[in-house]
Amino acid sequence: MRSPLRRLGPAALLAFVLALFGMAPQAAAVDPAPAELTFATDTATTTPGGTVQLSMTLTNNRTYDIWFVYQTIDPTWLTTQRPDLKYAFTGCALATAAGSTPCAGTGPADLGANYGTTVPPGQSRTVTLTLQVAPDSGCNGNIGFYSYYYAEFSDTGNAGGGPVYTPETRVLCA
Repeated sequence: MRSPLRRLGPAALLAFVLALFGMAPQAAAVDPAPAELTFATDTATTTPGGTVQLSMTLTNNRTYDIWFVYQTIDPTWLTTQRPDLKYAFTGCALATAAGSTPCAGTGPADLGANYGTTVPPGQSRTVTLTLQVAPDSGCNGNIGFYSYYYAEFSDTGNAGGGPVYTPETRVLCA
């Protein structure tokens, strides 16, 4: 009589041995994203001369502190193709549990340092940029941005994401 293991083949034998010693792969629970970056605006439309508050919230979903964040924000290609569309970031603020403070980073193109040095597990940091549309800006243009980010955790893990697209703000003529 032939052994049942011989009929099942080498793969079954390997699975049997791994299960016997408790090393069989187990179904993994779905973990939330280790760091999540979300965007919001205070208004969906604006006019030439108006302002829009663009908020970016970084949430730490891990059980370790975020020690370092690098984030860029750049206009979409379609936004850069509008020579009549004029805008600038005129302000930046960091909201924490202790209140709001001016940004500490190098500016709106490189936002990582603006989130503060440590983001504890389960907490968030929100950076809000003030987007000022010039009074003589062209009309009917979409202002869109995309972002890449990279976060390092105190357990030496890291997470990256992007491109992450912001909500678009439509500039309408008054």
